[in-house]
Amino acid sequence: MIVAFSVAPTSTPSADAEMSEAVAEAVRVVRASGLPHETNAMFTLIEGEWDEVFGVIKQATAAVEAVSPRVSLVIKADIRPGYTDRIRGKVEAIDRHLGPDSAQ
Repeated sequence: MIVAFSVAPTSTPSADAEMSEAVAEAVRVVRASGLPHETNAMFTLIEGEWDEVFGVIKQATAAVEAVSPRVSLVIKADIRPGYTDRIRGKVEAIDRHLGPDSAQ
């Protein structure tokens, strides 16, 4: 399965609502997991089996909870048993349809 998730503090110590330090701690947990993953401006994708993926998400959420009394967590999952390396494979399939002249 691939899970896209976003975890962030709902309160921050600074007036500009900067969340990157807390989010970095969540991403650190994901990277240490050893599971295939990718982080973009809005979500982190992680690929693996149910228990391992949701275990990592729970740990990442705990890392943000350590600095905020309230946390926001958004999760979206693509569950397709028997398939692996879909983080890259799904994008490659789209790129094949777009053709070699498409700009990224």
